[in-house]
Amino acid sequence: MSARPFSTLREFTASAGTTGRFHSLPALAEAGFPHLGRLPVSLRIMLESLLRNRDGQRISDEHIQRLAGWQPRADREDEIPFVVARIVLQDFTGVPLLADLAAMRGVAGRFGQDPAQIEPLVPVDLVVDHSVQVDHFREPNALDLNMRLEFRRNAERYRFIKWGMQAFDTFRVVPPGIGIVHQVNLEYLARGVIRQGDLYYPDTLVGTDSHTTMINALGVVGWGVGGIEAEAGMLGQPVYILTPDVVGVHLSGRLQEGVTATDLVLAVTEMLRKAQVVGKFVEFFGDGAASLTLPDRATIANMAPEYGATVGFFPPDDETAAYLGATGRSADEVEAFRNYFVAQDLFGMPRRGEIDYSLELELDLAGVVPSVAGPGRPQDRIALPDLPARFDELLLQAAGEGGYGKAADTLRSRVPVPDGPHLGHGDVLIAAITSCTNTSNPGVMLAAGLLARKAVARGLQVAPHIKTSLAPGSRVVTDYLGRAGLIAPLEALGFRVVAYGCTTCIGNAGPLDPELERVLTGHDLICASVLSGNRNFEARIHPSIKANFLMSPPLVVAFALAGRIGIDFTREPLGSGSDGAPVFLRDIWPTRAEIAAVLGAATDPDTYRQLYADFTRGNPLWNDIPTSTGLSYGWAPSTYIAEPPFFDGFSLTPAPLPIIREARALAIFGDSVTTDHISPAGAIKPDSPAGQWLQAHGVPPDEFNSYGSRRGHHEVMMRGTFANVRIRNLMLPPDDTGKPVEGGLTLAQPGGRRTSLFDAAVDYMAAGTPTLIFAGEEYGTGSSRDWAAKGTALLGVKAVVARSFERIHRSNLVGMGVLPLQFVGGDSAASLGLRGNEVFDLQGLEGGISPRQQVTLDIRRSDGSCLSVPLLLRIDTPVEVDYYRHGGILPYVLRGLLAGATRA
Repeated sequence: MSARPFSTLREFTASAGTTGRFHSLPALAEAGFPHLGRLPVSLRIMLESLLRNRDGQRISDEHIQRLAGWQPRADREDEIPFVVARIVLQDFTGVPLLADLAAMRGVAGRFGQDPAQIEPLVPVDLVVDHSVQVDHFREPNALDLNMRLEFRRNAERYRFIKWGMQAFDTFRVVPPGIGIVHQVNLEYLARGVIRQGDLYYPDTLVGTDSHTTMINALGVVGWGVGGIEAEAGMLGQPVYILTPDVVGVHLSGRLQEGVTATDLVLAVTEMLRKAQVVGKFVEFFGDGAASLTLPDRATIANMAPEYGATVGFFPPDDETAAYLGATGRSADEVEAFRNYFVAQDLFGMPRRGEIDYSLELELDLAGVVPSVAGPGRPQDRIALPDLPARFDELLLQAAGEGGYGKAADTLRSRVPVPDGPHLGHGDVLIAAITSCTNTSNPGVMLAAGLLARKAVARGLQVAPHIKTSLAPGSRVVTDYLGRAGLIAPLEALGFRVVAYGCTTCIGNAGPLDPELERVLTGHDLICASVLSGNRNFEARIHPSIKANFLMSPPLVVAFALAGRIGIDFTREPLGSGSDGAPVFLRDIWPTRAEIAAVLGAATDPDTYRQLYADFTRGNPLWNDIPTSTGLSYGWAPSTYIAEPPFFDGFSLTPAPLPIIREARALAIFGDSVTTDHISPAGAIKPDSPAGQWLQAHGVPPDEFNSYGSRRGHHEVMMRGTFANVRIRNLMLPPDDTGKPVEGGLTLAQPGGRRTSLFDAAVDYMAAGTPTLIFAGEEYGTGSSRDWAAKGTALLGVKAVVARSFERIHRSNLVGMGVLPLQFVGGDSAASLGLRGNEVFDLQGLEGGISPRQQVTLDIRRSDGSCLSVPLLLRIDTPVEVDYYRHGGILPYVLRGLLAGATRA
């Protein structure tokens, strides 16, 4: 390999007796960028990628010069073509991505070309972690029972994944039962520095899950993208991103006794949401950041999507190197990691004044207090002592104002369950130690175990009607909990290991007892779930549980013991011990010294090496899955996997741009519509369009599985789009009691016939009528679900008009050929008085498209009056213009590959 421009190729001592080469950022600084050392560390790592991958086409000298000259407060108009070192997938997004790749191979074959040319050009790891559900939880063999159900429900998907393993050379799979993708990435997949021959460069990635940012704790630049964008990246396209603002968060002080990393991340999430860091890089620095353990940093980095940032980055330092060694990376790897970043002048936690940031914020760790977040958003932090009063406020607050609209005289009423307990508002029905956010952190997991041990010793129990579960993010967790003697007390309280994968946090909580649920829904009780997760959006955890609170694992155990969310732990006991005396939380809360005494069990490198050495050993369920072979997939009839329709009618030249005239509103939504609302991952209801389709194809309701498990079939997923039971289409008037109507419904025009969104969309498409979606602030927050955009496109929606967009969903819409349009100034669907019976014309794209141009929406009301409003086109970069012209990112990439093969 020859030296790149600016003569940046240098040598360094990678490890004892090994010399490596690298593209030197200090050398670039000497070549005319003297202020390079003041750039945020995350940007300098991206700059190295530009240097190394510069080819004069995708990446030019100009790209390098612009990023090297980054100014902290400049206007952001330039894009960075970021070539990542690898890509990670979880199975909910990975399976449809694999289906798209298989479909692209089919297109190549139809054009008489070699299907093998469709091949990931960077390594891809798929971790199967999203498909297990908590059906069994207190039985001694709950883990085995849940895994057997998982494999029975997902056999077709797993056969397809196994086909992909043999069909693609650069496609690896971590099978079910190993762990959650982000924790597996942190503990095993990530190398910190990658070696290719004698060339060393930073580990970088994108992943098809928004919490890919967890890896930022290791000094790895990476973030979540939709499967659509990941496919382009794996097929040789850079991941394009507008040059970001970088917000520096200076951490000072130390956490107080009794305060956990979860409490800290809830404080960070609240603070950064208020600071409006959406779409920005966040970089933590200072002595407080240096004091945090790597797992504590990972907890903070994991929740970057919750505070809205693209990344939540911690620069590499001694703590990073120590963690790599403690989790089983070789001594040579750790030494090369340290020496590489030292040579790049990037090793060590920056102090105040050393880096130029777009904005600096301050957080004193000593001011963090025990907290929870809820009942519907992770940024809604509540200090623990304030929770009882706040929950009562929410019960009384009107439904239209974010509350539950309950009468004061019903707050303490109780309803009997046949052969069960009496239920009331605030009762805890699900208590789940779940999610990589916290299960990757030995400190909080050991704290939960220690609290459980003390509770059991005092004779406390968890009521049997509470669905308790423990779903570690990797097998390492149960190993160190077992060696610390903490598995047995957790099991005694009902927290048995139910799975190694994403469960309650993504809506795979499983069913409640039918009698419990009948009383819960029949009396409209506001019962609660408590979980150590990262998201608690309405209807995400369980469709019948309306109050969901995020908290640390030890607090999950505490609330399970208390049985209710409205307890004041400072004054009220958790219960009575075996001696009849009251037991308070302070009596059993573990001290920092007690946690430190058992922490050594979690830092044994040999355990990590052993558990990650062979995924087939002791995994008979996976080994017994049969599969097909060959370069192309046969697409046997299935209700799980089908050839996607995105290449129907594909040609080597793109069709003319669509003209949006005489359009109708398919739906009008308010603020904070999430991808859970747009493309749910939970249960499929029998009377929903998706449920009806499955039954028509011979699938009984007890075999529906979940939307997430059926993401490989477009017929199910397009029917599931906008089908969430809690979504509110404001076109529909309130019901007879004044409550907003919930569910995937709309008023079909003209005439205002009430019907499902899916059926209305089908009718509009049959009539050739384009449709629009209107929304408020933060449209598309939540998980990076590509089907939220794919389903929108398949329903014939030509544009989404919103007050603002979440970063990943906006780019996914463009990637599927749907226009994201943003209201200007104070305009909104509400301020314009839109009712959904208007007719719309979009003006301004006839002469071509340019990034972020202004367009005009002409509105014709039912009374004949007309109005024109300006909109901002949220196609943000030149390459996104190309994606849209080609009908989406997949046709764009495929045309490039086929044209290149034809020229060759």
